Amino acid sequence: MKLHFIAIGGSAMHNLAIALKIKGYDITGSDDEIFEPSRSRLLKYNILPENIGWFPERISPDIDAIVLGMHARADNPELLQAQDLGIKIYSYPEFLYGECKNKKRVVIGGSHGKTTITSMILHVLQANQIDVDYMVGAQLEGFEVMVRLSDSAEWMVMEGDEYLTSPIDRIPKFLHYHPHIAVISGIGWDHINVFPTFENYIDQFRLFIRSIEPGGCLIYDHTDQEVRAISNEASIRSIGYEMHPYKSDGLKSLVRNSSGETIELQVFGQHNMMNLNAARFVCLEMGVSENQFYQTIASFKGASRRLELVHACESGAIFRDFAHAPSKVKASVMAVRQQFPTYKLIACLELHTFSSLNESFIDQYFHSLQPSDIAIVFYDPHAVALKRLPEINFDRIRNAFGRDDLLVFSNRNLLLEFLYDQEWQYTVALFMSSGNFDGLNFGNFVREIGW
Repeated sequence: MKLHFIAIGGSAMHNLAIALKIKGYDITGSDDEIFEPSRSRLLKYNILPENIGWFPERISPDIDAIVLGMHARADNPELLQAQDLGIKIYSYPEFLYGECKNKKRVVIGGSHGKTTITSMILHVLQANQIDVDYMVGAQLEGFEVMVRLSDSAEWMVMEGDEYLTSPIDRIPKFLHYHPHIAVISGIGWDHINVFPTFENYIDQFRLFIRSIEPGGCLIYDHTDQEVRAISNEASIRSIGYEMHPYKSDGLKSLVRNSSGETIELQVFGQHNMMNLNAARFVCLEMGVSENQFYQTIASFKGASRRLELVHACESGAIFRDFAHAPSKVKASVMAVRQQFPTYKLIACLELHTFSSLNESFIDQYFHSLQPSDIAIVFYDPHAVALKRLPEINFDRIRNAFGRDDLLVFSNRNLLLEFLYDQEWQYTVALFMSSGNFDGLNFGNFVREIGW
């Protein structure tokens, strides 16, 4: 089967393209920008486009189907050519479902924690040699490609995103998957550009619950009042979970299993203890024993850029985190504060998404940086221009976050000058963004502060 990927460079798209190439499909693709690590991975599997850009002449009648990414626009010239030729067009969630519709499906949804919960489940399953297909949005240790599609696996585990499917299929991605086991990790308003009200956003999770297969199961955060309310509407079996009891121990955490044995984890924070319990209930539903779960979760080091430790020394530590939604920012800052209660905490958040850069949404970040000693917000004017938004006044940002001492930067060099001038003895820094702080190199940063 010959497939052409429009917007092949996306994190999910390039992994799906590679998985299908491994499976034996004939794969081509296009994109107007391809960054690392997508570029190197596509090159390794000989499916990196020769030229960057859109080329409608690449779309020929011998292509069996198009896989369309959300990064492409509705007027994309390759898409228009495919439509003129009558070629079948799939979004990647549609195509993914077609590849796994005969398997038992586990879908992890929620405004935060999706990647970590999915990663925990996959880590436990792999460690216990349970054959499973998967799709997850971050790089995991021991996994080269983050999509696997086989003919042998009974189960398919997927991270379920509530964002829109494609420019011509404007429903949430997770509504295509029809899970047998579904997770909702929490609901905190996000994606204001497509869900203009919180109630509209919540409605997408109602639809997700209704998409669960008959006889299926919903596993949900019982402490989240929004999730708890819509879970009561479900007509299927449901399991509510809370935070797993734990104790902090430096960069690690200690939990007890059902036998009272102490297990040392390599992740920390209350939100990760919530994630742990969600993953535990899913694994139990899939046939993993309690003993198997605890024995193997102990070696889980976390997913890439999810409270990822960049550097640690006697003077302190530096973490980077994918946090961008208000609820996740608040959880990440609190996790680091609780783990390092006596250290100075520098929390630096980059506003990078459409929602975070939108003045009508920014008040959702109120007090999210409150536990930090030094609170910083950074944004790149180029990112604002690309989203066709006006820049928000610095004082307006301070008011939105509820901190008069909030430091706001729109120039990376000025941000770095400030950080280099800080005293870094007994200090922990947390950098949060779905972007890259205008190309901040953490290796150079660590050397500049003398660590």
